[in-house]
Amino acid sequence: MSLISSKEELFKAMKEKYAVAAFNIHNLETLKAVMQAASEEKSPIILQTTPGTLKHAGVKYIVAIAENAASEYGIPTILHLDHCDNIETIFKCIDLGYTSVMVDGSKLSLEQNVDMVKKVVDYAHKKGVQVEAEIGKVGGTEDDVMVSEYEASLTDPDDAVEFVKRTGIDSLAIAIGTAHGMYKGKPKIDFERLRVIRGLVDIPLVLHGASDVPDEMIRKAVSYGINKINIATDLKNAFGKALKEFFKDNPDEYDPRKYFMPAIDAAKQVAKSKIKLAGCNNKV
Repeated sequence: MSLISSKEELFKAMKEKYAVAAFNIHNLETLKAVMQAASEEKSPIILQTTPGTLKHAGVKYIVAIAENAASEYGIPTILHLDHCDNIETIFKCIDLGYTSVMVDGSKLSLEQNVDMVKKVVDYAHKKGVQVEAEIGKVGGTEDDVMVSEYEASLTDPDDAVEFVKRTGIDSLAIAIGTAHGMYKGKPKIDFERLRVIRGLVDIPLVLHGASDVPDEMIRKAVSYGINKINIATDLKNAFGKALKEFFKDNPDEYDPRKYFMPAIDAAKQVAKSKIKLAGCNNKV
C-alpha cells in the first residue's frame, strides 16, 4: 500500500463520528513505534513532521521511510507536514511525496491567512494532496514558534465559516483551549465553541495540542465533532523517558539496537492508547 491523502480517511471519521490519531515522528524509531501501534490496533494513521524535524532528518529520508512503512504494514498511512508557515517548504514536501500539509498562517490577519492558504490549496489540489489550515491560535510551543498565553485566541465560529468557504481547505484546525506541550494545570476546553463550529462547518475538524489532555476531555471533543487529534509531546516524552531509564540501569551499554528497543515499546504503548481514545482502532 502506498501513502494516501488524509481526505478520505478524515471524511470517513467525520461521518462515523471518530477521530484519526496523528503523531509527530522524528526518526525511524518513533515512526516504527507509531506504525506498530496502528497495525496492532487496525487503525489508519497519520505520520506528522514539523519543519524542525525536516531540518533534522531531511525531507527525502522522511518520505522514504514513510513510504516503506506504508508498504510494509499495509494500513492506510498519511504523511503530513505539520505547522509550516513557509510556502517553499510546503511545495517541496508536496513535490517529494507528502500527501497532506498544514499551512500555518494563524499569526497573520484573516485576509493574509486566506491569501496564503489559497496559494497552497491551488498547488496541493492539483497533485491530490489535502490541505489543513488553522484559524485562531493554539497556545504553547511548537518547534521554535512560541505563542504566549496573551496571544492565544480562540476560533471565532463566523470566521471559521468564512475561512473554509474562501480557502477551499480540506480540514480545519481550531483553537478551543488546548495548547502545545505540557499543561501547568487542567486545560480548559471550550466545548460549546466546538459544538457551534461543528454545526457550521462541513469539513473535518482538527484538535492540536492533544498531549497531556485528560482522556475524558479527548473523548468529549471527539463526540462533539473533532476528527483528527495531534499528539507530539506525549509520544516524545515516553520515548525519552524510556531511554533515560535504560541508561540509568545500563550505563555501559552503547548498542543502539538495544537501547532503542524499550524506547520504541514505550512510545508504541502511548500511541496505542491514543488510537483507542480517538476511536480509530478497528477501522481498517
